[in-house]
Amino acid sequence: MNSKIKELNVEFLFQAILKLETMEECYAFFEDLCTVPELKALSQRILVAKMLSEHKVYSEIVEKTGASTATISRVNRSLSYGSDGYKIVFERLDK
Repeated sequence: MNSKIKELNVEFLFQAILKLETMEECYAFFEDLCTVPELKALSQRILVAKMLSEHKVYSEIVEKTGASTATISRVNRSLSYGSDGYKIVFERLDK
């Protein structure tokens, strides 16, 4: 685990997210928690990660998501050298 993010505030946030049970609850919580641009940025990153994990090329990802190549590169680094968080989520979504 990345010790840079491990703190009580982050843990409280993650505990709160783990308590959400429905899509409607997720929409309500994240609408309250995030600004529209923040939520769009988060959702764009996970879509970019999914497309990269499916071996899509940058040009296709830019076209489908509107993400910058800098964002795609950052997400790609997380996929390659991160904590496997995306991998865990994608495996569970595929089940």
